[in-house]
Amino acid sequence: MRILNRKTATFSLTLALLTGAGVGVATEPSTSAGWAFGCAAFLLTAGWSARSPIRRLLAVRRPLSPESARWLRAEFPFYRFLEQARLERDIKILLAEWTFEGVADMEVTDALKTAVAAGAALLLHGRPDWEWPARHAILFYPDCFDDTYAAGEEGEFDGMAHAQGPVIFVAESVRQGWKHPADGHNVVLHEMAHLLDYESAFADGAPSLVASESLAAWRELVRREIRRIRIGRSMLRRYAARDPAELFAVAVENFFERPERMAERHPELFAALRNIFRIDPLAWRT
Repeated sequence: MRILNRKTATFSLTLALLTGAGVGVATEPSTSAGWAFGCAAFLLTAGWSARSPIRRLLAVRRPLSPESARWLRAEFPFYRFLEQARLERDIKILLAEWTFEGVADMEVTDALKTAVAAGAALLLHGRPDWEWPARHAILFYPDCFDDTYAAGEEGEFDGMAHAQGPVIFVAESVRQGWKHPADGHNVVLHEMAHLLDYESAFADGAPSLVASESLAAWRELVRREIRRIRIGRSMLRRYAARDPAELFAVAVENFFERPERMAERHPELFAALRNIFRIDPLAWRT
């Protein structure tokens, strides 16, 4: 993630110049001050485009809250392996741009917010030029929920991502996911993987992070891995065989949390994910 994205900045500047020139040309025949209107239009358009980088600059200049900093350094298992200054910068941006809300009087603490933002920052740590959706909403439930979003004993979900809606988490599942970083179960990594997948309009197990020239090979690899799960020859849990989207999400959990075993049992899948995320969790173990 960048405070100022070069491509976005170039587009915004071009748009401001075209807007200013257009207004100037349109108003020049009727008034000798057409150039002034054009300059004003340029400044207004450029100023509007600069809102996001200015907000980000202000966000990263503020320190993390004591609770967020304490959780990150004591509870986030990957903190010491990453570029810490950039990790903290990305977390600050996400905390500032995303909204975090509790359902049914659920208390949303800074530590809980950071537990989600840290997982999102981890997934793009090797791809600093990529961005998460801006102004996304994160909802926390106090207990598992069902497909009608009712929480209680009948609930079967501890997380759910939506393409155009919020990402939903059960608060305790978020906490437990980071407390056990080697079991291949992490609801934050799972649902954030789905959110990456949704960038291509719908979750099909082929996120836009996959290079277009590698897309056919990736889809074939996913099909083979699903077959391996169904015949009991995979380290991935059977839930991953539901469809390519779930295969991708479960594989992401295991890629970060059980890299040695995945590299041994599924070397092709591990290598593909390493290329996708441009990060190597196996190096952290050695």
